[in-house]
Amino acid sequence: MSIAKSLFLIACTVLSLSPPVSAAPAQPHRDTDKVLIVVSSLDRKTENLVGGYWFPELTHPVEVLTEAGIAYDVASPQGGFAPFDGFDLKDPVSMKIWVNPEHRNKLGNTLKLADVNPADYDAILLIGGHGPMWDFVNNPELARIVRTIYENDGIVSAVCHGPAGLIDVQLSNGSLLIDGRRLTAFTAEEEASRQYDKIVPFELEAALKNAGATFEEAPIFENKVVIDGRLITGQNPASATALGAALVAALKNAPEALAQPGQPPRPE
Repeated sequence: MSIAKSLFLIACTVLSLSPPVSAAPAQPHRDTDKVLIVVSSLDRKTENLVGGYWFPELTHPVEVLTEAGIAYDVASPQGGFAPFDGFDLKDPVSMKIWVNPEHRNKLGNTLKLADVNPADYDAILLIGGHGPMWDFVNNPELARIVRTIYENDGIVSAVCHGPAGLIDVQLSNGSLLIDGRRLTAFTAEEEASRQYDKIVPFELEAALKNAGATFEEAPIFENKVVIDGRLITGQNPASATALGAALVAALKNAPEALAQPGQPPRPE
């Protein structure tokens, strides 16, 4: 049993909460907005370090989506239980999401990417943590879903290491989704500051630039969200709440949500 799954079951016991029940089948497309949140299935990034997704990068946007009345599903490359890192219930937002069985059951029973119908969703959000550096890259199922949602006039968003899942997404016209686009992600400086540059399989910032993106960044570990049309990205965990707010604003069809101050909305 993985370290993360053991923590998951222990926490359920400590809080006197039942473990997650079986996931409900995917719902048909509805008139209300719905977001597909994607997390990593990677259990370990080294022998002694948990992989997976960074827990607060999911819980903070989920709180924003929930308060706005926007539904969501959680999916992962392998489906089922998805391992997580950064699990800290001293964070009131993470605690709020964790103790709610509806949210917790989704985290324990993620949809498998291969089973996802992109037509069911108006937006996609790729969550960070180091796991995406392995299983979001060269992932044809994830690329299919991102491409389809985007080409259906949906919103593509990602935070921290989540943009790793955008590097090789090719649109139907043959161009790369992020070629010529403004975005942000966990920076090379942030990676090196924690010595994780010695662990990850490649440098995310450089890979995004090599794919044609214009990379923007704030000082390390400060909030930064970049909005370029229907592409919304956040730099790091500190950006998770602001990213969720930007996603909600875009889903509410506010034209001003698709551009930063002083910039017109990007035509799509």
